[in-house]
Amino acid sequence: MKVVNRSMKKVDSIGVVTGNPAYTDDLVLNNNVLTIKLLRSPHAFAKIKAIDTSIALKVPGVEAIFTHNDTPKTRFTLAGQSFPEPSPYDRRILDEYVRYVGDPVAIIAAEDERTANKAMNLIKVQYEILEPILDFEKSIDSHIIIHPEEVHTNFEIGYERERNIASKAYAEKPGVDEGFANSDIILERTYYTQPQIHAMMETYRSYSYFDVNGRLTTISSTQIPFHVRRHLARALEIPSSKIRVIKPRIGGGFGGKQTAICEIYSAFVTLKTGKPSKIIYNRKETHTCTTTRHAMKLDVKIGSDMNGNIKAIDINVLSNAGAYGEHAPTVTSLVSYKTFPLYDTVPMRFNANIVYSNTMNAGAFRGYGATQGTFAVESIINELAHHLNLDPTEIRMKNLVEPNDNNYITSGNIKKCIEIGKEKFNWAERSIPREVTPNKIRAAGMAVTMQGSGIAGIDTAAATIKLGDRGDFNLIVGVTDMGQGCDTVLVQMAAEVLEVPMDRISIYSADTDLSPYDPGAYASSGTYVTGNAVVIAANNMREEILKGASKMFNVEIDDIDYFGTELKIADKIISLQEFAQRSISFEGMNQITTTGTWGGKSSPPPFIAGFAEVEVDTLTGEVEVTDYLSVVDCGTPINPNLVRVQVEGGTAQGIGLALFEDIKYDKKGRVMTDTLMQYKIPSRLDCKNIRVEFSNSYEKTGPFGAKSVGEVVVNTPAPAIVDAVYRATKVRVRNLPITSEKVLIGLLNI
Repeated sequence: MKVVNRSMKKVDSIGVVTGNPAYTDDLVLNNNVLTIKLLRSPHAFAKIKAIDTSIALKVPGVEAIFTHNDTPKTRFTLAGQSFPEPSPYDRRILDEYVRYVGDPVAIIAAEDERTANKAMNLIKVQYEILEPILDFEKSIDSHIIIHPEEVHTNFEIGYERERNIASKAYAEKPGVDEGFANSDIILERTYYTQPQIHAMMETYRSYSYFDVNGRLTTISSTQIPFHVRRHLARALEIPSSKIRVIKPRIGGGFGGKQTAICEIYSAFVTLKTGKPSKIIYNRKETHTCTTTRHAMKLDVKIGSDMNGNIKAIDINVLSNAGAYGEHAPTVTSLVSYKTFPLYDTVPMRFNANIVYSNTMNAGAFRGYGATQGTFAVESIINELAHHLNLDPTEIRMKNLVEPNDNNYITSGNIKKCIEIGKEKFNWAERSIPREVTPNKIRAAGMAVTMQGSGIAGIDTAAATIKLGDRGDFNLIVGVTDMGQGCDTVLVQMAAEVLEVPMDRISIYSADTDLSPYDPGAYASSGTYVTGNAVVIAANNMREEILKGASKMFNVEIDDIDYFGTELKIADKIISLQEFAQRSISFEGMNQITTTGTWGGKSSPPPFIAGFAEVEVDTLTGEVEVTDYLSVVDCGTPINPNLVRVQVEGGTAQGIGLALFEDIKYDKKGRVMTDTLMQYKIPSRLDCKNIRVEFSNSYEKTGPFGAKSVGEVVVNTPAPAIVDAVYRATKVRVRNLPITSEKVLIGLLNI
């Protein structure tokens, strides 16, 4: 291969590093755009009794103020999921109930931000303050009902509003009870994973206006433009044909922008006023009024014989959906979906309740439930290994899946990842605790994980390729590049099939009017799902070029050789540029445009074996990750450098989950970690050495043998680091994050 499986420069790299205007706020061209601010609830749970906006409306420069009395009654979900969405329709644009500190109460549209803030401070609201549920472990069967209204669900998801249950999930591989009965040892442990904020560079924002044809257009920093259009249509009660959504460059998402956080407000204001409007969340709003990773309590039971052959695993989960149920049925299900297949011969059972609470919404976050499941399952397997005096790699080699054409997993080998990691990491020596300086102990831990590649049987993507009159190509896709590099990867695939340099292909995404359909950037679907569509479209383009040349030159297709930038027709060489010009002109009257659409029945998993070395200060309890190695099986890496960067970034996020990141609430439900000063994410100093090795495989259903890599990268750091800390100190932390206080308390046996 000439282009694929090579570390090519990102197609947008120069524009990004030089700061070319391409982001949402850069595209606000109208000088008379209204600025939107949201008045937010100071209470975790309350009913609005009255709102007085009369004084605020007199502030010069205020265009309009809207309350729940002015918005449609239709309920909807903002989850970025294919229709019909499994998430409950449990919210309105504005509601008479506010369900967390920060829930919107009123929408203020003014000529500038200063005016909007001034008006906001003059709005008088009378609340009936209600008792909130701030501890999600107290939610089920509480006397407090967070959603008293009737809520529609498209599927039977186990919704029980009177019990504060947003959804339930269950899965089982037979033989669990028999497995425990035949076990020599049974361990039962409880693990907690905390909420985590996405902390992307570009906060949430959108800009709306009416185009010259009277269609509502919204430009948004979103991962899901086609889903946003559908949500706007339902919430605003207008046809989706009257709405256009444009996704420009995005400054990071990590799953946060898989929920339509803010687009509804600019679209509503423009619809009501007829004027352009924009909303930009500040950092505090981004940290307190958006979505988080689902906090979970995971009770895990494992049974084994004395040789480490696992006989059964039982997982009971309580998951915190927060105030609304976006992604509630699906995130928690991945606790089982991405752990069961790894240990395919082990009987396993999974039961989950996803509950409402009066805290900020939970939603999609890189890893999407697999992260929490991996932490719990890999942690208890590590604990079992120590209990049996077995090496953690040895117990996994006994129990992990092996690829088989008759299994869910047909390509790749997680055991091979472990073998590579043991050698490259020098596991035999580094896993043994050792004092490197007085009061500084180093040790290592490991974990394994898998994810998926798109959503099998649901997600379908399309790609269109157009041959231009100069012999260049336009690649038009609906998938969203938010920094992960999918634009580059897709251009590489098209260039490989078309046999042209990458600079002959210009990529455009994503515009719901102009782009072919794509569900968006989530579920690790870009390379695998959209990539397959691009390959189909490119192969179709080759065929159409040959057909066009056959007709134009009156020769058989078999007498034409395709060389990308040239065509050999009999003994004559015709440049692609000449052919394209003649094809489009009156001679050929054929603008060659092809489309490929693809959706898969399978979701082949990528694998990672992660190895972490930590250094623990026994005087302070401080933990430092000194080295981290990820051995990655993602099939054929389309662009090894981009894969490496994805792994490094995901590892850093996983280190943050393991050691630092935690959303703290006060007793009234207010988020205290509301800026990047209070909410600690890893810096370069916290990621001493992150290394990546590849375990290459070939996935026959993937484009050029590729699988995904975007999400799997975040899952292994937490369980690996937890076990490394245990090896160094004999302190087992089961409640993330691993703070120095927890380690020190364990060391002191307090």
